[in-house]
Amino acid sequence: MSIIVTATGSLLGMLMTAMMAYPLSKNMLRGKTFFTLMIFFTMLFGGGMIPNYILIKNLHLFNTLPALILPGLISAWNFFIMRNFFAALPESLEESARIDGATDIRIFFQIILPLSKAVLATIVLFMAVGYWNDFFSSVLYMVDKDKWSLQAVLRQIIGQTSSAMSQAGVDISTESEVSSQSIVMASIIVATTPILLVYPFLQKYFMKGVLVGSLKG
Repeated sequence: MSIIVTATGSLLGMLMTAMMAYPLSKNMLRGKTFFTLMIFFTMLFGGGMIPNYILIKNLHLFNTLPALILPGLISAWNFFIMRNFFAALPESLEESARIDGATDIRIFFQIILPLSKAVLATIVLFMAVGYWNDFFSSVLYMVDKDKWSLQAVLRQIIGQTSSAMSQAGVDISTESEVSSQSIVMASIIVATTPILLVYPFLQKYFMKGVLVGSLKG
């Protein structure tokens, strides 16, 4: 569940964020300021847990995979990083493509996205860490524990290790070689190792994407 949610949510969220940030980086778009302010408003004020819970319930998404993916699909912070990156790209690239007959969709997918590997990798890393570390959505929206994410299971292990090991007949006394603390630490290592292995592959894009996306506003 954690791998599916992290991979699907990160890639889909990156694409949705790029498709929203690209048009809003253009001065020619009518209502650009209004939409940008509306997105910025969500960084300052949020509905909170109860409205989100009611929304997921009314959409009949309880105990389904979209309940873990959709709430965190787009982040205002990621949007502004990507929008600033797109705004820094030279407009002459798009003008040349339009002279050759390219449409806006073709320009976006064949010119803009290939030139934006740095910021795309940065957003994917941000979203992957967020999805991978999310445990509250599983506890809140998933009825079946079989569908919980790894972090939700880890939380249960940390909170109930002693009682669970005792019920299983495992000796966790001070003289025993197996302690509840060792189980907790081993579980944390298992849960954090996969996301740590992703970082080296994206490291060369990470700093460039963050710096370029944060300088020009």
